Amino acid sequence: MTLANRFHNRPFLLAPALLLLAGCGAAPPAETPLSEAALAAVTADAGAPKDQLARRIDDIFTAPGVGETRAVVLMADGKLAAERYADGYDADTRFVSWSMAKTVTGVLIGMLVADGLLALDEPAPVPLWQRPGDPRAGITLRHLLQMRSGLRHTEAGDPPYESSEVRMLFLDGRDDMARWAREQPLEAEPGKQFEYSSNTSVILADIAARALTDSSDPEARRKAVANYLEQRLFGPLGMTSMVPEFDASGTLIGGSLMHATARDWAKFGEMLRRKGRAPGGEQLVPQRWVEAMVTPSPASPHYGFQTWLNRPIPGVAASEHPLFPDRAPQSLFSLIGHMGQYVLVSPAQRVTLVRLGHSGAEERKAMLQQTADVLELYPAK
Repeated sequence: MTLANRFHNRPFLLAPALLLLAGCGAAPPAETPLSEAALAAVTADAGAPKDQLARRIDDIFTAPGVGETRAVVLMADGKLAAERYADGYDADTRFVSWSMAKTVTGVLIGMLVADGLLALDEPAPVPLWQRPGDPRAGITLRHLLQMRSGLRHTEAGDPPYESSEVRMLFLDGRDDMARWAREQPLEAEPGKQFEYSSNTSVILADIAARALTDSSDPEARRKAVANYLEQRLFGPLGMTSMVPEFDASGTLIGGSLMHATARDWAKFGEMLRRKGRAPGGEQLVPQRWVEAMVTPSPASPHYGFQTWLNRPIPGVAASEHPLFPDRAPQSLFSLIGHMGQYVLVSPAQRVTLVRLGHSGAEERKAMLQQTADVLELYPAK
């Protein structure tokens, strides 16, 4: 904001203000010294000026109006650049994913497609939808992954207890979430409309369970999915803290309830940055699948396969975007969870930034600007 703009409602102050700024050689106010904890959060392999990085990470914790930041882990060029926790949290604390779980579910589906157990562009294998004359037979796995199934849904509605995901998670759908979700009728033609939906991710998790086992026994379903994720993803990545939750029917709550440390969320983000490879080079998820996950959907330029993209939305101001396309490469993508859980992955900058905490809607906007400040210390390569 220019001085003229700042004082346009008080013109009698403009001249004195200009004189004050121009005269006497007054020094700008000194920055508050950083605490030892803030400086200690930055490693020797940070790949950015230590004091600048420490201050910008400190802002994520302390700047006014950003909410409560509980953990930050920054990886730069594959190395730990910074790690900091609020009081009461540490490297062993498991943090709830909320909707960051959706991206894990997207990876799970990708591995099953690669194994030949699922097909991306065939009708989604939901028996209820395959009855003669059911218009939901037109829903494909791709539609579900890109949140354009057309199923009736209201995410985060008002009042909350009437929201589709609240009813599924906590009310009449809680014992068999996938059944409740897949019984919803169409409200749009499959493929035509983007509708962000936690329930869609649970349908995907149910499809994964039925691809891995023919059993309807809840414990068998739970074990089939949990073992597959552990053997094929969590174990090879060293994500030893990961605890996925399941409902009473044995379905992974793939849209909202997984728990892991901030370090393990960073490992998952780094795997995606490396296009599906583990640190040792093993290809855990096909590179083409990760590339598809970060390709814009025809119905939403800012969303791929269960993953948020830093792409502009026509007609939507940057301030209303879930990320910050005006301040970071468009190749950046993110896991995003309720109340301010983020794994920000920027391949062009070779950076993964995890921020976990509790922030309201306006606080998240302010906090994201602080994370953008951190990312700007790493030029795109």
